[in-house]
Amino acid sequence: MNTKTARSLRLLPFAAAAAAACGCSDEAQRQPNVIIILADDLGCGDVSALGSQVISTPNLDRMCSEGLNLTDAHSAAPTSTPSRFSLMTGLYPWRNSEAEILTGDANLLIDEGQPTIASMMKDAGYTTAAIGKWHLGLGRGTIDWNEEISPCPNDIGFDSSFIIAATVDRVPTVYVENGRVPGLDPADPLQVSYTENFPGEPTAISNPELMRMKWSQGHSCSVVNGIPRIGYQKGGKSAYWNDEDMADVFLEKVRDFINENKDKPFFLYYGLHQPHVPRTPHSRFVGSSGMGPRGDVIVEADWCVGQLLDLLDETGLSENTIVIFSSDNGPVLDDGYVDQAAEKWGDVSPALPYRGGKYSLYDGGTHVPFFVRWKGHIEPGSESDALVSQMDLFASLAALTGQKTPEGLDSRNVLDALLGKSDEGREDLVLGSNGRLTYRLGDWHLIPPYEGPLKDATNIELGNSDSWALYNLGADIHEDSDLAAQHPDKVREMQERMAAVTGNVLK
Repeated sequence: MNTKTARSLRLLPFAAAAAAACGCSDEAQRQPNVIIILADDLGCGDVSALGSQVISTPNLDRMCSEGLNLTDAHSAAPTSTPSRFSLMTGLYPWRNSEAEILTGDANLLIDEGQPTIASMMKDAGYTTAAIGKWHLGLGRGTIDWNEEISPCPNDIGFDSSFIIAATVDRVPTVYVENGRVPGLDPADPLQVSYTENFPGEPTAISNPELMRMKWSQGHSCSVVNGIPRIGYQKGGKSAYWNDEDMADVFLEKVRDFINENKDKPFFLYYGLHQPHVPRTPHSRFVGSSGMGPRGDVIVEADWCVGQLLDLLDETGLSENTIVIFSSDNGPVLDDGYVDQAAEKWGDVSPALPYRGGKYSLYDGGTHVPFFVRWKGHIEPGSESDALVSQMDLFASLAALTGQKTPEGLDSRNVLDALLGKSDEGREDLVLGSNGRLTYRLGDWHLIPPYEGPLKDATNIELGNSDSWALYNLGADIHEDSDLAAQHPDKVREMQERMAAVTGNVLK
């Protein structure tokens, strides 16, 4: 059997699955491209189509009007690394004890042999790429940023990658392309440390005059491009990114990837860096929102989404491309820099109508925007209240492409819900990462007791209390009324079910 024939036979299961999903004959169906766009710290209250009164997001609104709005969709956890780990692996983040917010020099969380959504799509015949924010670690052991870094995204299912290692506020402030830092000067090697500063190197504390942006908490280490960061960095100056140009750099890489692969099936993971701190919009967007830097970078991110949708329309790919948009966790205003976000928003929470936000056990920690656009296949302007998780994209795309979901995953096949063909999603869902979990069962949300402050430095309600809390989101969307005392049987039922999933003995 020749290679071409073998590949055709391998794709036959996909043709049948995709044809069934969209009601088309397999002769007329080419496997659809899939693009996942993941924003960073964007809340439901940041999207005008979802009710924002302070920000206009015409391109995200366009995704709603041209596709499906899933109104009960969740990241797996209220912080970045754990939720991205789940999206990528189809596993709850608490199954990996290291799946917490990573430093910029952390090692890759995912073993090379572990199935990922990218490796599954690659097995289905797709060309795969990761572009944008990564924050899942790189390499093994101490990373030498001046040599090839392995493993990297290319070792867990991606054919190509152009990423930032962690977050924009963490060193190293360089891009990593296919495991290498582009633009490095061998005479000025890049060094990174998260334990101690390099001798003689300035910091935000020792040399505040270097800063063009002030920090409010947590960002007092190396100053790069006038911005104080988390972690220490020395050398590598020729490879530093320009913060204001980052959106354009990523978008250009996205355009190149789509144009180069438009004649074959492709899978793209596009990690936006907005509106995570530091918020540094390109000059084209400064002042565009009237809501300061945070508002301006949301407008910038919205523009990026619009540019991608326009490209798909212009290249005739929209009817054969599924675009999924979401955010890695709930929103936050003051997350370590003085940029007037809290003052500009005032009493308006970007998590509305949900309580909490990033870091929180309340619903606003994981309740995120989730739109699916597939022209000609999903009813424009449709809406679903199916309970879904980003973790479910693994099993759902496996079903779409005719691939077998590996045993042991927590991902569930909710493909019909993602395509607007059913309002049936998951029955239940554990939310959170190591040591801080909550449990959803239908409209019920159970929050175990946890020690700690009621609010953190970001002024977000964390949901900590000394007793079990129970909320009915169907009747109380903002979780204002704790019903645990009124429904002890429901609390007990949910404790038992949560324990059955997590393996923990909950009292």
